[in-house]
Amino acid sequence: MTALDILIMAAGKGTRMKSRVPKVLQRLAGRPLLHHVLDQAAHLNARSAIVITGHGATEVEAATPIPASAGAGFDLKFVRQEPQLGTGHAVQQAVPHLRDDGTVVVLSGDVPLTRPDTLRALVDASGGGRLALLTVTLPDPTGYGRILRGADGAVQGIVEHKDATEAQRAIAEVYSGIMAVPARLLRGWLARLTNDNAQGEYYLTDIVAMAVADGVPVAAHCIQDAVQVAGVNSPAQLAELERACQLRQAQALMEQGVRLADPARFDLRGELVCAQDVEIDVGCIFTGRVALGEGVRIGAYCCISNATIAAGAVIHPFTHIDGEKLGASVGEGALIGPFARLRPGAQLGREVHIGNFVEVKNSTLADGAKANHLAYLGDATVGERVNYGAGSITANYDGANKHRTVIEADVHVGSNCVLVAPVTIGAGATVGGGSTITKNVEPGALGVARGRQVSIGNWKRPSKT
Repeated sequence: MTALDILIMAAGKGTRMKSRVPKVLQRLAGRPLLHHVLDQAAHLNARSAIVITGHGATEVEAATPIPASAGAGFDLKFVRQEPQLGTGHAVQQAVPHLRDDGTVVVLSGDVPLTRPDTLRALVDASGGGRLALLTVTLPDPTGYGRILRGADGAVQGIVEHKDATEAQRAIAEVYSGIMAVPARLLRGWLARLTNDNAQGEYYLTDIVAMAVADGVPVAAHCIQDAVQVAGVNSPAQLAELERACQLRQAQALMEQGVRLADPARFDLRGELVCAQDVEIDVGCIFTGRVALGEGVRIGAYCCISNATIAAGAVIHPFTHIDGEKLGASVGEGALIGPFARLRPGAQLGREVHIGNFVEVKNSTLADGAKANHLAYLGDATVGERVNYGAGSITANYDGANKHRTVIEADVHVGSNCVLVAPVTIGAGATVGGGSTITKNVEPGALGVARGRQVSIGNWKRPSKT
C-alpha cells in the first residue's frame, strides 16, 4: 500500500472572521478547526502530516499537538509560507519534506468535516499514478474553482472563479480544495507553476492542466454532501458548521440507541460514551470525556464535563458537573440535582442524593449519603447513609491551607451547621442544627455548639423618630 503524506493548508489570515485568533484555531465542537483536519490524517493512517502555516504561525504551531488517535508513528512537521503567494506557492514550501514513494493528500485547515471514507475513496481514485480531485456540485458555486471537462467527460482543468468566463461560471461542479496526487509527479508540476493570472498568485489548481498535457489521468471523485467540503471564512459559516457537526454527532449516538429528546438541541464538545437506554433531554452540553452507564437519564440544560455516571443514575435539570483533571464520578442509582454542582474530585457512591443548590468539591460520599438542599461539601470524606442538613457547610480553608472533614457512617448533620476542618464526626453521631463544630464529635454523641436561646418578655421594637 502506498504511503500517505498529508499537506494541510493553514496559512490564511481569515480576515472575515474579524478575530485576533488565527482562522484554523477557531473552535468547532470545542476543538480548533485544524485539530479536526489532523484527525482526518490520523484516520487515513498517514505516514506524516505537514502543516503549512503563515498568519499567526507561532500561535498555530504551539496549539497543534499530534492527535492522540494518531499513535507514535504519526510524523508532524510545520513549514511556513511567508509571504502568502497562493495555494501553489504554499505547497511548494513543503516540497523538501516530501518523499517520492508516497501519495500526497492536500487538505485545508479550515475544512473540518470531510469524512474518512470520502478521503479513502479519493486516495483509491489516485491509485498511486493518477491525480484525483474531490469535487462537489453546488447550487451556488460562486467563489469556487470550476471543473472543466472535455466532450468525453474527462477532466481537462480547473478555472478559478475570478478567471472564469460567464459560461464557465455557470458550471456547478467545483473543486473542493482537496486532492490526492503521487509525490513524484507533484514535485515536477509545482516547479512549472507561474503567477500569470488575475490575482498574480501561484495556483495549485494549474497542475490539473499540466497533468492532462503530460498524459496523466485526472480522476474526479464527486460527492453530493457539501458539508464535507465546507470551509469557514466567517462567524456565520462557523455557526452553520457547528450545527452540522452537532447533528452528525447526534445522529451517530441515536444510531447506537441513545434517546435524544431533540437532536437540534444537543452539543457534544468532546467524547461521549453511552451504554444502553441512555436518555438525554434538550439543551445539554458535554465536554471533555463523559461516560454514561446503562439507563442513565440526563435532564434538560445540564453541563457535564470529564465525568463518569454509573448505571441508573438520574441527573436532574440544570445540573453542572465538571471533573476537570481530577474527574468526577456518580454511582449507580444516584439522584443529582436539579441545580446541583459537582466539581473536580467529587466521587459519589451508590444511591447518593445531591439536591438543589448543593455543591460538592474534592469529596467522597459513600453509598446512600444524602445532601438534599443548599449545602457545601468541600474536601470531605462522608460515610454511608449520612444525612447532611440544609444550609450546612464544611469550612475547609483557613486562609492558607485546605483541611479535610471526616463524617463517618450514619451521622446526622442538622440544618445550618458549619464544620470547621480539620474535624471528625464519629459514626452515628448527631450535630444539632445551627452548630459551629470546631472539635471532634465522638461516635454516637450529640454535638451542639451554639448560643443559648434567651426570651425577653414585654420587649418592644424600636420605633422611627
